[in-house]
Amino acid sequence: GAGPGDPDLLTLRAQQLLQQADVVLYDRLVSDAVLARVRREATRVYVGKESGRHRITQERIHTLLLEYAGRGLRVARLKGGDPFIFARGGEEIAVLAAAGIPVTVVPGITAALGAAASAGLPLTQRGVAQSVTFVTAMGEGAETLDWRALAAPLQTVVFYMGVAQLPRIVERLQAHGAPSERPAAIVEHATLPAQRLIGGTLSQIVARARAAGIGAPALLIVGEVASRARVGDNVTQVWGHNR
Repeated sequence: GAGPGDPDLLTLRAQQLLQQADVVLYDRLVSDAVLARVRREATRVYVGKESGRHRITQERIHTLLLEYAGRGLRVARLKGGDPFIFARGGEEIAVLAAAGIPVTVVPGITAALGAAASAGLPLTQRGVAQSVTFVTAMGEGAETLDWRALAAPLQTVVFYMGVAQLPRIVERLQAHGAPSERPAAIVEHATLPAQRLIGGTLSQIVARARAAGIGAPALLIVGEVASRARVGDNVTQVWGHNR
């Protein structure tokens, strides 16, 4: 796991293994600053995918992992965030295990935790949010989400990869009972110098995100805790006049 972007948020174990790797297969969301921590002599192979523009298939990634590891090389499969949260880590491990290739899994700080911390936004808080749910609004799985449960009060819902689907997410939450005044926040480029925090209510967030030109990577956080975000020195805040 490469974490949310800030190289100082790499785990010590991840840093150690990146310094031992012969080959590093890295994703689109791995920052340049994190790649700078890779051993200088290592071969870097970009295997990133984008929505609607898959430069490389998952099957090809499997082939590369098997090929490099089969040659006796030390391979680091570097994923943004955590390899087991909205990533293909489980599938890749299954392929390697079937080939008898040993794997060490190193967790990373997932984007939701990095974004919440850098925005000073507690994902759970006594009397405000009793639970937190991580969901993705991309792909076929979005159609089967329990939107009524996601619209319930006293919780925080974090939508990964949700910026492109923002109007639809807001529409569905409101259609299933979420009040228009429920606080929401978007954290763009979480933990990086370019981080921006966009906030408001469900009725405001779409227009404010559009006006600010928010793009991926960004997280949508919905719930009362979103109104408690604080802004650090390196964060641009766009809350508008009404919090």
